[in-house]
This record gives sequence, C-alpha cells and structure tokens, in this order.
Amino acid sequence: MTRSLSSADLADLDIAVVLPAYNEEATIAETIRDFHGALPAARIHIIDNRSSDATAALAAQTLEELGCPGSVLEELRPGKGNAVRRAFVELDADVFVLADADLTYPASDVLPLLEPVVSGRADMVVGDRMSGGHYARENKRSLHNAGNNFIKGTINRLFGADLVDITSGYRVFSRRFVRTYPVIAEGFEIEADLTMHALHHRLRVVELPINYVDRPPGSVSKLRTVSDGARVLFTIAQIVRFYRPLRFFSFAGILIALAGAIAAVPVIQDWFQHNYIYHVPLAILATGLCLMAMLMVAIGFVLDSVAHNERLGFERRWIDTEKRVPADARRRSTS
Repeated sequence: MTRSLSSADLADLDIAVVLPAYNEEATIAETIRDFHGALPAARIHIIDNRSSDATAALAAQTLEELGCPGSVLEELRPGKGNAVRRAFVELDADVFVLADADLTYPASDVLPLLEPVVSGRADMVVGDRMSGGHYARENKRSLHNAGNNFIKGTINRLFGADLVDITSGYRVFSRRFVRTYPVIAEGFEIEADLTMHALHHRLRVVELPINYVDRPPGSVSKLRTVSDGARVLFTIAQIVRFYRPLRFFSFAGILIALAGAIAAVPVIQDWFQHNYIYHVPLAILATGLCLMAMLMVAIGFVLDSVAHNERLGFERRWIDTEKRVPADARRRSTS
C-alpha cells in the first residue's frame, strides 16, 4: 500500500531530477518550474543532447531565476541513452528521477513514484501511462501503440513478467540501481534496456499509474517510429543473446537444423530409391547445416554458463554497493 510522502520524509534525501533534452526550448523552462514546484529541495540537471536551439541557455536561465540547485550538462553524442549515461556517470544522489523535458509527464505525479524507493520497497519505479488510458488517448500515432504492445509482450514472455508499460520515460531509481546499471543503449531503446536489466537481475520493479499528456503546440517529438522501433527490436535481440544465450542459440540451431532437414530430403530419397546418392552437393550442405546446428546448441550451453557467472558477479556488486552506502543514508531511505 503506497502512503503519501511529506516534506519531512524527503528533507534529508538528496534527490536528483534528470531531464534529457534535445531541442526542447518550447518546453524546457516550464518543465523545470514544474519539477521545482513539486520537489523544491531537489537538484535538477538538464542533459543538453546536442541541441541546436536555445534549450541550454533557457535551462540555465530558469535554474538561476528559481534559485534551484542543479546544472546543465552537455552530451555531444546523440541519443537519449547517451544523455542518461552522462547523468548516471557524472551525478550522485540518494534517489534519481528520470523524466522527459517536453511536459508530457506531470511533476505532480512524482511524489507517489518516489515513495516505493524512499521506503525501500523498490529499486526502480515506473510511471505507468497505460492503465489509466492516458497514453492511448493522447498519443495519435497508432504505430507507436502497436510497437509498444509488441515490445511489452516480447519482454514479458522472455522474462516471465507482467509489466504494463515497458517504454515509459518517467522513472525513479535507487542509488544502488544507478551505481550498478551499465548504460549500453544509446537511443530511445534505453527504457526497454532499463526494464530488461531490472528483470534479468531480479531487481524490484513497481509500476504506478500516472497521467500523460501530449506535447504542447510548438513542441515536436524526436521519436522516429520505424528507425527507433527497429533499434528497440535489435536491443531486445541483443538482450536475448547476452542474457538468455541458451534460448537464443538453441532457436538459431533449430532453424539451421530445419534447413538441413529440408536440404536432406532429396538425399534421403536417392538412398531409399536408388541405394545411391546423386545429390552430392545437397548431401554436403545438409551435413554442414546439421553440424552447424549442433555447434549452435553447444555455444548456447557454454554462453549460458558465462551468463550465470555474470549474474553471480552482479549479485556480489549489488551487495558490495549496499555496503558502501553510508549507514545514515540507508536509514533515511527506509524511514
């Protein structure tokens, strides 16, 4: 049961709000004001991701006008994943809030999202845009809805989960999560990568319904349905290959074995009908494909052992990170 947070609960917590921004001059100032009003004591950090407009200047000006602690960091490598990586590497805090700088995620929802992390019940909290129907109403791009549903179904089946909103950009993280998360994704596939990282390592994920509104007039989405969707699918394939190698290479082995069986049909017919093989090239091809299929399965077993050892290493790092967190910070996070 989620309880309401008060200012006293957050008084001793160092909260960092991270806002990746690319050409968001139409919304960046209002987004900063929105989060500063909801979390007056939080530091707000804008990650300017190669903007060609006045995003960085407006962000710095707004922080100064509000007297809000924070900074404007520049990330020259394009992609939201690179912007998030810059923030996670450069910044430290007890709790991290990640949101977009386009006013689509209201700051008024941030306190309920903070509560599970502050109370120690979750390592990552995801703002669920789907359950209340807000995203379906506000988002006019049908391909995005279809793509989100496909990604959600794929990841849930792969990890045996039942998550509702895999690609939400409104999230809260514990310090331990951020300190142990290797940011590999470079673009908008970062949200799916965050989710799969948490599921693979059995971290505690909580989803809470939030409001979602479409971009205001004058603000343009940077999402490219086809190319960004393809990158997310490629990321999922990579995650399966790295985190579920036995499943990945066994599937590849089955496909190759089926190809080998098809190639072997004329060869088998030759043997039963003529007691002689006329399709010698097909026989060689079928033999090679069957050997390759067995090799794929063997590779899967070897890499599955490697992945298991990686999980053991992560568990040690996770425990070690908890030991390095000051005792008073841990008491604050569970109070």
